[in-house]
Amino acid sequence: MGVRVVVVGAGVVGASVARVLSRYEGLEVHLIDTNPDVGWGVSKANTGIVHGGYDDDPDRFPLRAELCALGNEIWHRWVEELDIPHAWSGALVVALEGDQRGELESLLERGRRNGVPELRIVEREEALALEPNLTPDVEAALWAPTVGQIHPVRATVAIVENAVDNGVRVHLETEIRGVKVKGGEVRGLETSRGFLEADIVVNAAGLRADELADMAGVEFPRIRPRRGEYWIFDRSAGPKPRRVLFPTPTLTSKGVVVTTEVSGHLMIGPNAEDLPPDAKDDVGNTAKGLEEVWERARELWPRLPSRRLVIRTFAGLRPEPEGGDFVIGTTEVWGFVNAAGTRSPGLTAAPAIALRVRDALVELGIELREKSRWKATRRDIESTIDLSWRERASRAREDPFRGRVVCRCNLVTEREVLEAIERMRAVGVRTPSLDSVKFRTGATSGTCQGSFCRVRLVEILAREFGVPLWGVTLKGRGSEVGVGDVKVLLRGRA
Repeated sequence: MGVRVVVVGAGVVGASVARVLSRYEGLEVHLIDTNPDVGWGVSKANTGIVHGGYDDDPDRFPLRAELCALGNEIWHRWVEELDIPHAWSGALVVALEGDQRGELESLLERGRRNGVPELRIVEREEALALEPNLTPDVEAALWAPTVGQIHPVRATVAIVENAVDNGVRVHLETEIRGVKVKGGEVRGLETSRGFLEADIVVNAAGLRADELADMAGVEFPRIRPRRGEYWIFDRSAGPKPRRVLFPTPTLTSKGVVVTTEVSGHLMIGPNAEDLPPDAKDDVGNTAKGLEEVWERARELWPRLPSRRLVIRTFAGLRPEPEGGDFVIGTTEVWGFVNAAGTRSPGLTAAPAIALRVRDALVELGIELREKSRWKATRRDIESTIDLSWRERASRAREDPFRGRVVCRCNLVTEREVLEAIERMRAVGVRTPSLDSVKFRTGATSGTCQGSFCRVRLVEILAREFGVPLWGVTLKGRGSEVGVGDVKVLLRGRA
């Protein structure tokens, strides 16, 4: 009989754990999340930066220091294996004043201790050569060429798709209501869909990891939400940086970043605002926070575009654990394993955290044997926007759905939407939502933010899921695109 492992939390950490464990014979791996789709918790709203590993002090935060650098190395492989959109642009940590140069020296030494390759300090002239539109007030910068960016939700989707191909079972819209422990050992989970037996429970529950630990009677540091706010500009807005630009960090934050994210939009953010423990769903923007981000970004990038070219603002939450370091490994309850407290650089460290969880299973005495036929690769949906006009015309002749453009801003065709829906179903998505299509194709994320394509997408989702138009949602139940009955309304007008 195999060992049943239930991973709670289908963010990038939980997904990475599921993928790593799917390599081994004798493990029946389940991935659970309360959301209607994967990657919709903490992973949904952040910069998507794959950090270099120079920022975390190995004396104060040994797990962050070790696993960030290792995670960066692993991501360089995973983006190729899983066909994840990415950009290895490198980063500059910018010193504007004389006393900030000392911080660059500390980061350089820290990075070398953490095993980060190719780090060096560049002087003003070289910094401006690497990034010509950087503030002329720059005195020096730390150059970190291994830093890159991914789209965090698309990366999570890719990891989960590959895990499912390797036998992982996904349970979405499933709430955990209790952890059954008997004789000091895990027995399973009480969920909104019934009891799920488990030999191992992996706590990758993000902002609510402390609550899950409480259910199991496991000691765990309290987690508070830390909010960060962002601005995103139209794809046409510039100038755009070629590198990821950081200020020198503070004790609470790596600072407001200026970057060109992987889909080609200039993005600035985040700030760092600690919220009360009961504000774990507060992802609203604030005038004060957005203004802080704008002013901090201008210190690095004086030529910010006009605010008229902003197409979206948003906020995300990071799980900040007491003590500041990740919480990973076995606990006093046999079979309850933590993969939590994953504040920044949690996205970067996710693949390395997954390896730590694998090692925790070995520590518990579970024998792991690699599968002889484990599928390491996965292909992304082919994006029309990446093709030449000649290639687009050729694809449209072969398949009429590739000639039907649904999203004009990002040239998303109906074929891409249909493939996204097929992939949604493959990972267990039951509720049709615009965000599920958005994060897989880019539809609704361009200049018009869905003004043109939203209605057409709703029609396609309703048709493919066999629901009325008003059964389609923005981001799950409770966010339906409308209320009422369109047929009744039309008859009434007639």
